[in-house]
Amino acid sequence: MFKKKSTPALNTAASYLSAVSEADARARAHGSTPSSTPALSLSSSVTSSSEDTVLHEHDEDNAHGLTYPKNPPTSEQIFTTVHTEFGHCANEQYRFTSQHSTDHPIASVLEQDPPYYILLTTYISYILVIAFGHLRDFLGKRFKRAAYRHLLDDNGYAALNSDFDSFYTRRLKLRIDDCFSAPVYGVPGRTIQLLDRYSPDYNKTMVLTGNRTRALNISSYNYLGFAQSTGACTDADVEGIKRYGVSSCGSRLEGGTLDLHVQAEALVARFMGMEDALISSMGFATNSTIIPALVGKGCLVISDELNHASIRVGVRMSGANVRMFKHNNMDSLEKLLREVISQGQPKTHRPWKKILIIVEGLYSMEGTIVKLPAILELKKKYKFYLFVDEAHSVGAMGPHGRGICDYYGINPRDVDVLMGTFTKSFGAAGGYIAGSKALIDRLRIAGYSGAYAEAVAPPVVTQILASMASIMGINSTVEKQVAAPSRSLLRSYDNAPAPIVEFEAYPGRAPATALPPWMPLPQSMCDCSDSQMRLRRLAFNARYLNRALRKLGFITYGHDDSPVVPLLLFNPGKMAVFSRLMRTRATPIVIVVVAYPATPLVTSRVRFCLSASHTKDDIDTVLEACDEIGDLLDLKQAVGERWPLKEIVARAVELVNMPEVA
Repeated sequence: MFKKKSTPALNTAASYLSAVSEADARARAHGSTPSSTPALSLSSSVTSSSEDTVLHEHDEDNAHGLTYPKNPPTSEQIFTTVHTEFGHCANEQYRFTSQHSTDHPIASVLEQDPPYYILLTTYISYILVIAFGHLRDFLGKRFKRAAYRHLLDDNGYAALNSDFDSFYTRRLKLRIDDCFSAPVYGVPGRTIQLLDRYSPDYNKTMVLTGNRTRALNISSYNYLGFAQSTGACTDADVEGIKRYGVSSCGSRLEGGTLDLHVQAEALVARFMGMEDALISSMGFATNSTIIPALVGKGCLVISDELNHASIRVGVRMSGANVRMFKHNNMDSLEKLLREVISQGQPKTHRPWKKILIIVEGLYSMEGTIVKLPAILELKKKYKFYLFVDEAHSVGAMGPHGRGICDYYGINPRDVDVLMGTFTKSFGAAGGYIAGSKALIDRLRIAGYSGAYAEAVAPPVVTQILASMASIMGINSTVEKQVAAPSRSLLRSYDNAPAPIVEFEAYPGRAPATALPPWMPLPQSMCDCSDSQMRLRRLAFNARYLNRALRKLGFITYGHDDSPVVPLLLFNPGKMAVFSRLMRTRATPIVIVVVAYPATPLVTSRVRFCLSASHTKDDIDTVLEACDEIGDLLDLKQAVGERWPLKEIVARAVELVNMPEVA
């Protein structure tokens, strides 16, 4: 049966990992291996929080090393184990390496269009919402003035809200507001607890019932599964809080820089294969405050049309001219480059002071991967600067988890500026900029974030150090002393100079001096076995769900290796139905639905966010739900070969390992 968390034998991450390893060893000795965490079943609504439990082992009656009741376990019994946050999966077949194959050209994502009747009914749906919404506004302002006070002039004051600007929010989003901003409780790991609620007034207000529902979480950017309340990173955070406290100490220029920040920046530079790096306390602000320090008046920014809002804000603040090219379309980019270089600046036609191209490594709304090799070929030809936003690709892609350059096998120093965030793969907060030392020194002075933003809080920096070091692995061997690269000589906790060691070539492990001496990591994290397991599980899950949904007949966007999988719903009414049906299944599933203005009007979608914490059984659960709901909502509109669900589940490994189709 299950024992409570207070069991002294497994009170640390190291002892828990050791217990799991011993359980696997015993299972192999008995001739069988527990392939994964048991599949989830039955809804689990609870009225009070129960302690997480750990699996208790008995050799005599448990050949698999994982003990369950004689009868099939209930959903709540499964969910209250340690695997609620990171599912156990020992089957090595359910692994894949995220890496572009040089044997095949970079495949373009073929975006299929739905049948005309789907588009027609989608437009009709919006027309009906707009027509009846304006009619209700017209009548309401005249016969229910009290309810429309916020949209009317009152006692000489202008209306607080424009009825036209707030129309979409009031007439469409409000109807499906129960699908957004759902309150949650606890760690957003493999599973998550939803706070149950209902609305007595058509979603204008929400009332909490006091109950909580444990659900499978396919909605968080927890790519490597570091969102855990137990584990080596958590232990490091606790120790860091004891030493540094929980709050930041003002901005970087106000003396908020600690030795932790210096160590983190040096480790980020090493992780990305760059000379230097700086970190910021907010991912959005990293782009919006750094881009104005890179370009200004007389410069040109060429931006992918689907770049993130933070990039758009930064470009606007810079005062530089901006042009956009079609998403991931290299022909469109080259044509635009020829035009802007030949024409020069508007009116004067003088040469541009600087041309900066900004792209993303992985586009989170489309699931597409940038064609970086093709852009670098254009860079050699046209001599522009390149800025790559790796918010979603760093840590999640590449055989070593180093991002899009690692995925393609490209030297990261061929890119001028690498930007990323710590909020996804690393389970922390904030962002970074990595580049040459001259560039970073300039950005420390000219960037707004250094002067006006607060320093990253010490617990967050500790999480960054621990998670990044676990991905890299630690080289504990002290090598001969060599000339030190800039900002790579790290100080220890007592500010004494750290021993100088020879770094391994990129993408090698980090030297032991890169971490504070009080931050111990278990052997599985030091030798990269833990990070390789996480990276390969994430790659398998991403490829499996992408290809399986297409085989079921759904229209999806994105590359096969993307951990973000958009499934097209088109009709706005289907967003709410899809979300509610997923949430009310026997095994509740939490998803993200996305609509206009985040997407084009007729391409509403559900966006699955995969994690290394998910097991193959979890993906099967999602596929089963999608298969049933897809038939109900008439969502299977893709053209091509289809497989039945049973065949997809049985041939999952074969499906994942099929070669790319150009």
